[in-house]
Amino acid sequence: MNVLIIEDEDLAAERLERMLDEIDPSVEVRAKIRSVKEAVSWLREHTVDLIFIDIQLSDGLSFSIFDEVHISTPLIFTTAYDQYAIRAFKHNSISYLLKPISRIELKESLEKFEQFRSAFSIDFETLRSIYQGEKPDYKKRFLISIGEKLKKVEVTDIAYFYAMDKSVFCRSFNNKVLPIDQSLDALEDLLNPKVFFRINRKYIVNMNAIEEMIAWSRSRIKLKLNPPVQDEEGAIVSISRSSDFKKWMNS
Repeated sequence: MNVLIIEDEDLAAERLERMLDEIDPSVEVRAKIRSVKEAVSWLREHTVDLIFIDIQLSDGLSFSIFDEVHISTPLIFTTAYDQYAIRAFKHNSISYLLKPISRIELKESLEKFEQFRSAFSIDFETLRSIYQGEKPDYKKRFLISIGEKLKKVEVTDIAYFYAMDKSVFCRSFNNKVLPIDQSLDALEDLLNPKVFFRINRKYIVNMNAIEEMIAWSRSRIKLKLNPPVQDEEGAIVSISRSSDFKKWMNS
């Protein structure tokens, strides 16, 4: 399999090439390219089976390449972007590797490519809009059924969402609890990630509902929310999400 690496950090490109050789010695890196300009020139004359491509290159966003040359080759993005950008990749059916790249994730990406190499669907315009700062259309309000009545609830009025007894509810800032007819997994994709964060399997919280943060055991973070949660253990950021939570709060 022939691959191209588009990466402006020499050490990162060399490390990726070395890891590819360790995982599959039959992989041949045809070239390592550092810029948009060089990539356009090279791709006009050559083809490969797979391209590893960084988002930000020395002379601009790598999406500029696709304005100059048509590419149907499957891509695996390498990125230092956070979880919210990664989620955007997933919705566009593109594989990604978060820097620093792990050997396990690289191997899994190659395996995925081999299984589905003809099934990649790349929406360059959507990806470009994400990285150029255009705002996605996130959920603004919910229409909730309460018996025979319908109630409109603005997302900005919701302090947090939580799962309980196989159902999902929201609690508003004025302490009203209402049922939500969507899973927390679905809500993650509907809510603005700059405002809402899923702290664990049971809770998605609004940043404005956080009154206090306390360092907890095993690198976790306990939150004091307003309105308070009924189950205090529920408002603890899980170990796996603590690092991303800190980045979210510090963004």
